[in-house]
Amino acid sequence: MLNDRRHHDLRSLGSMLAVAWLFALPLLAKADDGLSRIRERGTLIWGADQEGGGPLVYPSPADPTRLIGIEVELAELIAEHLGVKAQFAQGQWDKLPDLLDRGDIDLVLNAYEWTANRAARYGVSIPYYIYELQLLGRAADATLTSWDDLLKPLNGRPRKVSLLGGSAAQEYVEQFGGEHIEIALFEGATDAMEATELALSGIDANVQDLPIWIFYAKGFPRLRPIGPPVGRGYYVAMTRKSEPELLRAVNASLLRSLQDGSLRKILMKYGIWNETQMMRGLETTESGNFIGSSTPADVNSEQDAAPTSYQPSGGWEVIRQRGGLLVKSAGMTVLLSVTAMPVAVLIGLLIALARLYGPWYLGKPAAVYVEVVRGTPLVLQLYLIYFLIPRLLDLMFPGEELSINAFAAAVTGLAINYSAYEAEIYRGGIRSIPQGQLEAAISLGMSRSLALRRIIIPQATRLVLPPMTNDFIALFKDTAVCSVITVVELSKQYYIQARSAGAIVELGLLTALLYLAMSYPLSVLTNRMEKNLSQERRG
Repeated sequence: MLNDRRHHDLRSLGSMLAVAWLFALPLLAKADDGLSRIRERGTLIWGADQEGGGPLVYPSPADPTRLIGIEVELAELIAEHLGVKAQFAQGQWDKLPDLLDRGDIDLVLNAYEWTANRAARYGVSIPYYIYELQLLGRAADATLTSWDDLLKPLNGRPRKVSLLGGSAAQEYVEQFGGEHIEIALFEGATDAMEATELALSGIDANVQDLPIWIFYAKGFPRLRPIGPPVGRGYYVAMTRKSEPELLRAVNASLLRSLQDGSLRKILMKYGIWNETQMMRGLETTESGNFIGSSTPADVNSEQDAAPTSYQPSGGWEVIRQRGGLLVKSAGMTVLLSVTAMPVAVLIGLLIALARLYGPWYLGKPAAVYVEVVRGTPLVLQLYLIYFLIPRLLDLMFPGEELSINAFAAAVTGLAINYSAYEAEIYRGGIRSIPQGQLEAAISLGMSRSLALRRIIIPQATRLVLPPMTNDFIALFKDTAVCSVITVVELSKQYYIQARSAGAIVELGLLTALLYLAMSYPLSVLTNRMEKNLSQERRG
């Protein structure tokens, strides 16, 4: 008994070590020459999130298919320094470090603040911007006039502040207010500002990075800045820890752009150059003379014009400009759905058969599969498939650099998730067929598998078609979750374009019509099938 316990403890310890090793792989990876790989490829792949991304990275108002912004131009500067082209990769803001770990991108460049934790896990560049935090309140709210007012309860409840989840603003407010301030976290900076403007869920204020507030101020006329900016920090680019040569090259590029004034020109172009940036005092003339606090006036007039602030638009013009992008993304939604659903149905049928007619060693695992898949959220399943499978493949086939792309991961996740529901639908359909039909077929000399294939399954399929079609409609809408693993489908494209253009209603209506156009024909088909089946049963 003692030996059994020791063996059990050793197995448990081994499992814990295996899991620890799996998740430590990004930190323990051997150093490789990422810079050489980038130069051989000819592209520097940098990741950012263009949803609510101004003034950093966002679609151009003049041409929504083209990205503009501070970090777009900065990425081009860095890529030019490396002798390659810059290539943008869309990713959800808080998932960008995971994309870096996976090897999907070479550089995170999206207003990531320097923190000790990030510096310990990743290579962090010298700052390309010194940010400050701005407290925002509603213009009509006279009870909020300073940071200290946040600590005072309002109508017997603590003040509520909206923040971008995982940002420096969240850390600052938590340290400042402690238990005296209630925090509401959002995935987008503009979403947090809008919730504050509308006083959603009792939100009283927002804390925003100053450059983001400067850019979007015109789009939120019912918000006002309160007090001077606070909480100074640094925006840095991030590389993998195992690629110091790339990090040094990025630093050299940033330092050169600070010295020759090219970074100043970019920041001035987007209206966020200020005295805080001047304080670094790194800019010099061609002859090497230091340029002090006086700001040269030539802001590179030969550059293409770009808006320096958020310019809301709307009407038919915004539909004409950006509607094509939504239609294209609707194509991705359709492709995901029509690829994932047949796989889900096939897996679901096999699981249902295993549970009904298979031996115990197939039926029990099939039942566990259904309960686990139905009991966990789709977003978690997608996340595990996208980020865990490459690590498992690396363990099984070291050095092969095998991975799974975002589209394949999305289809796999959707198929697995819906297969559990299809299994239950098919199980119910098969059980509704009288058992005597199977017994009669076997008595006529058919094998069980042949009787199932020719007698039972065709009848069950007719019965389960309506609920399966309903699931297909639901799958169209659930593809929206795939944006968590960088797939830009219809809903994600809507969020990007609506925030960029300020046309939430117009583009929202178009998006709703596109979803309706995809799902309504299936609804009609479902109703007709149910009607026909009802008539057959009555007959």
